Amino acid sequence: MKRTSILPEDWSAKIGRLQIATKSKLRGQHKGSHRSMRFGSSLDFSDFREYHPGDDVRQIDWNVFARTDKYFIKRFLDEQEMRVHIILDSTKSMQEERKWLLAKQLTSSLGQLVLGRDDRLSFSTPSEDKLVPFRRKGAVYRKAYSSYISNLNLPTSSKLFTSQAIQHIAKDCTVLFIITDGLEPIIEWERCLRKMPRFSQDIRLIMVQSSDEVAPRYVGDLQLIDLETDNRLNVSVSKGIVEDYEKKRTQHFMELDALCRRFGIHTLKVETKDDISHILFHQMIRSNWIN
Repeated sequence: MKRTSILPEDWSAKIGRLQIATKSKLRGQHKGSHRSMRFGSSLDFSDFREYHPGDDVRQIDWNVFARTDKYFIKRFLDEQEMRVHIILDSTKSMQEERKWLLAKQLTSSLGQLVLGRDDRLSFSTPSEDKLVPFRRKGAVYRKAYSSYISNLNLPTSSKLFTSQAIQHIAKDCTVLFIITDGLEPIIEWERCLRKMPRFSQDIRLIMVQSSDEVAPRYVGDLQLIDLETDNRLNVSVSKGIVEDYEKKRTQHFMELDALCRRFGIHTLKVETKDDISHILFHQMIRSNWIN
């Protein structure tokens, strides 16, 4: 039986007052609910200018004409749509149940914010299932999107996310969300991230980490299995081994953060111990990602 949602039933109402915040130029060519700096036909008045042959006579302000005996037309700020793309890492390292659930909850919630504001949403995930990307606009598609994300299968891709992501991203996005665990080699991330700014000037990398990855609780003799490669390693977990792991992990994410700063990419780290409400209503609002 297919699931229709991985979020609480009242979730749409809770996030209904929120929207994606961005200072990036709106790139959509269709009407939306976001004010741009171009002039158009919204209800937000900008200023006056003299009438020129060919202008819409309906825009003439007759009150101004009565005072000045000159024709002036009203100018209004244009309202444009926001174009948001969300790409989700579906490689094997995302298989951990709580990590995958949180990643899908984030993907679903962000998409709901986009569709609820009559903006254009596109979603993709490089996977062996070869899913058709989701591309829709408008609140009428929120339920369909929620169901689409809820029913994504556990990740099975053995290929690097960083080697596949570029070909799955929609061009000319206002905002680009990348949801991943960020665990692939730094050299691969550098090759991928340096190409990202061509797609959007507002890129946000969300790193989803399981609590066991952040603070391992393993002890004794164990056989560790690399989910990406299936390689096995026999280890005797001691305090020194854990400290060495934590040092390497910290170094990895410091280098990834530095790469993101270099390419103008915003980052946010979340853990599986964090509630989805806390992430949206505290972390993302505090980071000015939504308002």
